[in-house]
Amino acid sequence: MHFFKHFFTITKHRHKVMINCFKCGLIWQGLTHDLSKYSFQEFFRGAKYYQGTYSPNHNERLKKGYSLAWMHHRGRNKHHLDYWVDDDLVTHKLSPVDVPKKYICESICDRIAASKVYRRKEFKPIDVYNYYKKEEEYLPLTEYTKNEMNFLLNYYLENGEKKLFKFIKHTYLKNKNNK
Repeated sequence: MHFFKHFFTITKHRHKVMINCFKCGLIWQGLTHDLSKYSFQEFFRGAKYYQGTYSPNHNERLKKGYSLAWMHHRGRNKHHLDYWVDDDLVTHKLSPVDVPKKYICESICDRIAASKVYRRKEFKPIDVYNYYKKEEEYLPLTEYTKNEMNFLLNYYLENGEKKLFKFIKHTYLKNKNNK
């Protein structure tokens, strides 16, 4: 069990996301980001499967075939794109729902912070894009959500973090087509 290492890793990540969200004007989301990671269900599994270079949820999945910590986490945190899946009343299957812009932005802030925390000195901005593209193949996403994620990630790669956060705060979230 790596209680202290896990605590410091999730706290470092949370604070980086908080700062990113503040820069985007997402104050409440920054303050409340990932608080469930400190819950019994997530924290102790995270400490048990901690290895420091990637999410302990992945390690739990490797050992057990699934991650109870992840299922708990994504069901409580709207910045995770797979939170936005619901029963379709026509098909009676699980179907993706358009993710609201403020949670898309929090997801971007989260991905940037996670890439920096786990990649450390090896971090490059393309890591954030690659992390998303690897998931995009299997995440249940609407075309709208895919387009918005790709737009913001490409903006980030072309303009950098500072300009991205300024664009999100002053333009993207102010757009009348805000879902």
